[in-house]
Amino acid sequence: MIGRRLLIAGNWKMNLDLYGSYQLAKMVAEGTKSFENIDVLISPSFISLGVIGQKLKDTELLIAAQNCHYEESGAFTGEISLDMIRSTGVNWVIIGHSERRALFGESDEIVAKKIKYALLNRFHVIGCVGESLEQRENREQEEVVQKQLDTILRDLSEGELENLVIAYEPVWAIGTGKTATPEQAEEMHEFIRKIVSKIAGEDRGKSILILYGGSVSLRNAEELLNQTDIDGALIGGASLEAESFNGIAAIAEDISKEQG
Repeated sequence: MIGRRLLIAGNWKMNLDLYGSYQLAKMVAEGTKSFENIDVLISPSFISLGVIGQKLKDTELLIAAQNCHYEESGAFTGEISLDMIRSTGVNWVIIGHSERRALFGESDEIVAKKIKYALLNRFHVIGCVGESLEQRENREQEEVVQKQLDTILRDLSEGELENLVIAYEPVWAIGTGKTATPEQAEEMHEFIRKIVSKIAGEDRGKSILILYGGSVSLRNAEELLNQTDIDGALIGGASLEAESFNGIAAIAEDISKEQG
């Protein structure tokens, strides 16, 4: 809801090597250091977390892992634990991204289990929800998103909820160049806020940050971020260039100043 501190997050996915990640992170940190009214977050690959987390620890830039496992340790080849992430100085994690759900078979239950475990371990979590194109065309988007939220929220305490951010990702708008209209995005964000209020209480529904993710760019950021229930953005492709990402962050900073 406008008036709260916006969060602009960049999800770099499987892009950039260690050197490229560090260079981009430095440019983002430098380009956004004067912003006082928003929070800026980047999510590089696992191999880059240590270097970026340590070298930029004295900046205001927030850093997140792109995924985690729900066990402390064990025979889970290729996975990463929260302790491993924390050892890099990072205490944010994105969980349940649509690509994790669609490409790696993460069910609502697995996503909820990961979110619960991360919150129990005092991580800040960006938990992702959203519908496919088929579900949108069948007008099932609210049913789908409500089920995802029910599964995520039902076992969380008030203290855990304080560290949860929701990201709404219309799956059909991720990496496709398509974007939900500002009206479509606002409608779903308002719906999400109502569901959170119903499950977790009206105060939490009002205060929880809900980000929009789905082909956010310099072209559409201002119109999206000016919507009442959109509290920031989870940005993919446009976060891989400092000029575009910092530009979106600058738009958010201006909006926060005007509305705050």
